[in-house]
Amino acid sequence: MSERDGSKPRREGTFERVMVTVNQWIVIAMMAVMATLVFINVICRYLLNFSIILAEEVSQYLMAWVAFLAAGLALRQGRHVAIEMLQDHLPSTARRMTRHLVALMMIVFMGILVVLGFQFASFAWDQETPVLNIPMGIPYLAVPVGALLLLIHMLFIYRAYIDGRFEELESLEAKIDEEEVL
Repeated sequence: MSERDGSKPRREGTFERVMVTVNQWIVIAMMAVMATLVFINVICRYLLNFSIILAEEVSQYLMAWVAFLAAGLALRQGRHVAIEMLQDHLPSTARRMTRHLVALMMIVFMGILVVLGFQFASFAWDQETPVLNIPMGIPYLAVPVGALLLLIHMLFIYRAYIDGRFEELESLEAKIDEEEVL
């Protein structure tokens, strides 16, 4: 966490650390599969004159899953688009109250999205995707699962969010240097 306002960094529990790590690795794996599939399909299309039929559909569904699963991770780092000009000009008490209101509205909206998303995925479960012939509910599950994860992330970082403290990305070079020291 950044120490804006001079406050202490937030401590993460074991469950939270595991959840964040698993969330990150799932997003990384999905992005790797998607990029590899698209790259191989481009090579096949232009060099071998054929296309992998399922490449487009799989990559579209993976992109949706990546977007929704990564939303909570982006929230933790303060990477969502936000217009903070008004709240930055408010006194600290009003700023905190505004952030409370925003956080509570996000929690309510994500809760509604989880409920309605699961209902919609359940409704579409009997339909099949055009190429993969899997239940259409599987791609649609990206919305409620991603909203649920974002909701969980928000609950973990609620106080830090109110204070405007976000996790800072550690550079790849710093991680490599840290591993070399160990």
